[in-house]
Amino acid sequence: MDDKPAYALRHLPDSSMRIALELLQAGEAQACVSAGNTGALMGMARHVLKRVHGVERPALTTSIPTVAGGKSVLLDLGANVNCTPEHLHQFALMGSVVAEYVHGIPRPRVALLNIGVEQNKGNDEVREAAARLAVDSRLNYTGFIEGDALFAGQADVIVCDGFVGNIALKTAEGMVRLLSQSGAQTRSPYANWLQWLLRRYMRRRLSHLNPDQYNGASLLGLRGIVIKSHGRAEICAFFNAIEQAIAEVDRCLPVQIAQRFESHTITGA
Repeated sequence: MDDKPAYALRHLPDSSMRIALELLQAGEAQACVSAGNTGALMGMARHVLKRVHGVERPALTTSIPTVAGGKSVLLDLGANVNCTPEHLHQFALMGSVVAEYVHGIPRPRVALLNIGVEQNKGNDEVREAAARLAVDSRLNYTGFIEGDALFAGQADVIVCDGFVGNIALKTAEGMVRLLSQSGAQTRSPYANWLQWLLRRYMRRRLSHLNPDQYNGASLLGLRGIVIKSHGRAEICAFFNAIEQAIAEVDRCLPVQIAQRFESHTITGA
């Protein structure tokens, strides 16, 4: 886990991660699920599986819950810290494929995560990406979205660079754990019972926000299905990552992404 991605790629050809990816590349497996080092997994996957034509950088994505009980696709989650407008455009295309084919959302709404909803907000990269998304007929681009609306269901696909996405996701996960572990602060002799009851209520009330239910981040843009699980995932969480892999296999997700990028080449959109 402490090895740098470049070292793992060059010096660990017999690692279980590398072997799993080579089995996938050879057609002896249909997906790879790993709880190992994210950087090493990305580096090895790019080297062994190669990228879909037209994708400059694979993106790490996951589904997040919405208040209405649906799901939104969030990407990138840390695979690409520094992104150009073109990278964000490509993330939007890949995220829309996930929303459409995995979550069954026709014409998914795509938004860019920004520090405000006004058109003049954000850095140059985000504003230029917005201009690109707005003229791409394959995307149902709806504009900017702020961090407080991540779970509001205002967008089916939320796009950002990996630096922003990773912080947003980890902050949300930490907040859910804080709320689920909160107890009543009282000096009453019934304090232990009150704390137990409150924790039980909060866990049940927030069960749909449990990060374990959404474990399994996809490496999109590769010529194969690769799912990254939390390193600390327990049985149920890891099982959810496997189910995510199965869903992507059933829907031939890499093929769908490749076709979306082929239409980009053909139409010149």
